[in-house]
Amino acid sequence: MGEHSEVAFSVFGLPIRWYALAYLAGIFLGYWYLLKLIDQPGAPMARRHADDMIFYAMLGIILGGRLGYVLFYNLESYLQSPAAIFRLWDGGMSLHGGVLGVLLAIWYVTRKEKLNFLRFCDYIACTIPFGLFLGRLANFVNGELWGRVTDVPWAIIFPRGGPDPRHPSQLYEAGLEGIVMMAVLAFFFWRTDARYKPGFLVGMASILYGLSRFTVEYFREPDVQRMNVVEATGLSMGQWLTVPMLVIGVWLVATAKSRRQRIEPVAGTDSVA
Repeated sequence: MGEHSEVAFSVFGLPIRWYALAYLAGIFLGYWYLLKLIDQPGAPMARRHADDMIFYAMLGIILGGRLGYVLFYNLESYLQSPAAIFRLWDGGMSLHGGVLGVLLAIWYVTRKEKLNFLRFCDYIACTIPFGLFLGRLANFVNGELWGRVTDVPWAIIFPRGGPDPRHPSQLYEAGLEGIVMMAVLAFFFWRTDARYKPGFLVGMASILYGLSRFTVEYFREPDVQRMNVVEATGLSMGQWLTVPMLVIGVWLVATAKSRRQRIEPVAGTDSVA
């Protein structure tokens, strides 16, 4: 893999990074898809709620992702230089932190509008794979978060990863967290009655993400700042952070059927059993 740049292009001298483009494209594609989902009978939100959610989701992703990275991966460094926390352009975002930020955004919107929190989560969960897919492609283009050294035929030499060929683990994650998760969630949404079982779809998304991330971490180079976690436990920080997601996901899927109720749609007049 040759020389690369994290900057896609510049506007009036301001660098526009691949990562920022991936975030924006993921959010707008997710919004487009969310509108398709809420067009179906029994939706837990109206168009105006989806419009509100986009703004709060962007805040949740950016603030949650950054704070998650600071707390989970590099706290010692940021305690020495707190001002660096606000240097978003230097990179450093945690997906687990972004998830927590989006959940807080959903909690705020549903509480303000008196909507069903779990059903709202189900619909938002179906849109998440767009952002995951594009974000991992941006990691690959940036030549960051690379895999472990390997001799597989498709190994890649990353410019900042030393002279050894490595797993393109960003592409493994794009495939599993993006394409596979999208396909599974779309099947359950469009082909089954899963959307009428509050918590099922968001639980399934948690399981799919957790399993994908846990597996790919075996092929991904652990974060330098948290090598002590790997040495002490045999698992990376990324794997430990997926454990609660897996536990909560399994519980949500297992109990979803008991939460099924007659659905009164927020938009439209048709009740759905």
